[in-house]
Amino acid sequence: MSNPTETAARRLDALPRVSLGVFPTPIHRLDRISEYLNADIYVKRDDMTGLGLGGNKTRKLEFLLADAIKRGCQIVFTTGGAQSNHAMLTAAACNRLGLEPILILKRRGVTEDLGNRFLESLMGTEVRYMDTDDYNNIYREMDVTGSASGKKYYIIPCGGSNALGTLGYVDCAREIASQGARFGHIVLAEGSGGTMAGMALGAKLFLPETRVHGMMVDTDPFDEITPRLMREAAALLGADISVTRDDFTLLDMCGPGYAVPSEEGNAAVRLMAEREGIFLDPVYTGKAFAGLIRMAREGLFKPGEKVLFIHTGGAGGLFAVR
Repeated sequence: MSNPTETAARRLDALPRVSLGVFPTPIHRLDRISEYLNADIYVKRDDMTGLGLGGNKTRKLEFLLADAIKRGCQIVFTTGGAQSNHAMLTAAACNRLGLEPILILKRRGVTEDLGNRFLESLMGTEVRYMDTDDYNNIYREMDVTGSASGKKYYIIPCGGSNALGTLGYVDCAREIASQGARFGHIVLAEGSGGTMAGMALGAKLFLPETRVHGMMVDTDPFDEITPRLMREAAALLGADISVTRDDFTLLDMCGPGYAVPSEEGNAAVRLMAEREGIFLDPVYTGKAFAGLIRMAREGLFKPGEKVLFIHTGGAGGLFAVR
């Protein structure tokens, strides 16, 4: 019987991929935060992936846009909220690769020329809005627009969170394993599912002693989405591995709502800035780090356990909120 870890590693290396990021991203200890929380806290700086302002979507886009190019597509559609980090980074990656990005975003959040919208303007990105809460309406509009263009087009779902995009964080878990330190816990934001699913699957394959905790910043059914994406990604890798809901932990950190800052999250943003000189955002990483703080204060990390926080980026969003 083949070893699923070896099979997954071979398949990851064999899949089409474009080079967009600067890897490996560094890991370092948060000394003052560790002192404050009386815990051993580290951060992986995926806000330093090198594309745009950095962020987790770079890893996903290396696989997704390679697939678009392989299929001969010229237009790439994606979606998200008005201040979507994923949408902004998709536009940046498409510009680098000579593809035409078209963003069809929900008219939710800050639509003024601030934050990520300002960055999209700098890049000359075509942005449209739809007044809907149903992404299926947006995907249908993408099909209509793409068909009318007469060009081959490629649709990336919200957050890049499909099986192929999920592989970006399976590979990130392998990268963490190669960086030497061993962690009892990994904590990260979960906003569309793919990053968390990839890290949870990657931990099963490459970091079997590590527990992965998803800090939910939206109200989607992540207890169903996460294992589904894990199974679909494992199938892409040919990894014969069972996936259950017990493979990861979820904590509701959404607060007053998706993309609505919370008091707990804002306090975490300030704490990280004041003690470590690192900037989190109020939508994703601030709420996620607030979850880590809560876990530490509740004594969920044992003495001597190393805890790794994945900084998934999002700094552009800081400049769109007060």
